[in-house]
Amino acid sequence: MNSPREPDANAIIDALGGTTAVASLCDIKSPSVSEWRRKNEIPKPWLRYFKATRPDIFGPAPVSPNKSEAA
Repeated sequence: MNSPREPDANAIIDALGGTTAVASLCDIKSPSVSEWRRKNEIPKPWLRYFKATRPDIFGPAPVSPNKSEAA
């Protein structure tokens, strides 16, 4: 499931250029991406790929409260 700060599947797909563009990017058929839209869930491996290649879609990484600012 999406975290509260993460865009939903439809927003991610739209930001990547739409159903056809995402299908082409992933080398899969458009109905598969349409199913992601219907379920509002992108398979985890693809979501990790999109986060790695298009971090601009997901915004800044959350800051862990356990990290020390002094290095």
